[in-house]
Amino acid sequence: MRLRNQPAIRTLPPFADDPDFIAAVAQSVRTARDEALRVQALEGREGEPFQKVVASFHGLPVDYVKKGDSYHADCQKTVNALREALGRDEQTLPMTFQSRFGPTRWLEPYTEPYITALPAQGITRIAVVMPGFMADCLETLDEIGNEVRERFLHAGGESFTLIPCLNESPACIDLLETLARRELAGWL
Repeated sequence: MRLRNQPAIRTLPPFADDPDFIAAVAQSVRTARDEALRVQALEGREGEPFQKVVASFHGLPVDYVKKGDSYHADCQKTVNALREALGRDEQTLPMTFQSRFGPTRWLEPYTEPYITALPAQGITRIAVVMPGFMADCLETLDEIGNEVRERFLHAGGESFTLIPCLNESPACIDLLETLARRELAGWL
């Protein structure tokens, strides 16, 4: 703030339901399903490997949304577009929120209790995708991939597939290039 000559800054707007983003995330779900089907075939099992694909987003205090933050609406846009791309509905591709802390109320439903309640409802084969994260991190790998997986299996779940974030996949690199080129078009 003390600089007399401020650099020009341009930020990328949200791309919650951008077709290229949704296509990349949908492909990651399809790839995980194809791999699960391959493993099932090797084991002599048949059927749909994922009774549900749970979309888990990082949580946010409800007060932030009440004050105008568009995060919850952006998460809903992503899930709606992902449901359409994958031919799933609210029951087979629900939206949850992870990583809450402190005394305040956070966006719900909370991922961990939602997932650990599924086996009691007869849902024992799930996958979890985290479309709000571009790259895997401690929250995706440890919190969901280890802690939530362990609780789900302990509650009677049979199969828990953690779908990797887009990470350095060709689809992600193409997406980032497309978004950057689109945003920079005509800006000199």
